[in-house]
Amino acid sequence: MTSLKFWKGASYAYDRILTVILVLILLIVGYCMYDNYWVYSHTLDDRVLRFKPTAEGYDPDESPITEDMVGWLTIDDTNIDYPVMQGEDNVKYLNTDPFGAYSLSGSIFLDNRNSSDFSDRYSLIYGHHMEYGKMFGALDDFLDEEYLKSHSKGELLVGRDGSVRYDLHIFASMRAGAHDKEVFNVGESGTLDFIRTKAEVMTEGPRGRIVALSTCANSGSVSRILVFCYIEE
Repeated sequence: MTSLKFWKGASYAYDRILTVILVLILLIVGYCMYDNYWVYSHTLDDRVLRFKPTAEGYDPDESPITEDMVGWLTIDDTNIDYPVMQGEDNVKYLNTDPFGAYSLSGSIFLDNRNSSDFSDRYSLIYGHHMEYGKMFGALDDFLDEEYLKSHSKGELLVGRDGSVRYDLHIFASMRAGAHDKEVFNVGESGTLDFIRTKAEVMTEGPRGRIVALSTCANSGSVSRILVFCYIEE
């Protein structure tokens, strides 16, 4: 009789523990779903396009985008259509939106070592890898040669007022490590040779100043996806 009571008690305790574990799993899954939704819903949406220098009625003096805006990047037929920011370091705009507010999705931003007028031979722009092609989440697609060839055009407006306009031509893409100095050290002399050697897709050589777009390959990874454009002079 004592043995039967023991096993009934053990079975009851087991059921309780299993229930608690299942509830915890459901809570964790629910939190992850909410977190993903929250991050996505707080990613820059199309409303920011009202402050693009080419928008009708645009007035740079009335724009809520901060004075750190140095340009506007557009890649045709993608979601990439954002202001380009530049902080005093490369940390500020990881979690700050163009309006100066905290945001997990951050901003698209130019390396702080680059000239803000994109006059350098090699300029480096960063952005988070977001779902649904938001921010720089669309860069993965450029690792496919056919996709790159059919999405090779873009535009770079320079300055807060977009007073200078450049056509961009995408010519190469690759995966690289975050510590590959040839592509992440601005001013590195071996950048073009590195691109020629390591590119997964390369349709031609650059015919002008290079603008590189960089994002994380996946969360927590030191691998990066880079897409290379040149400014059509």
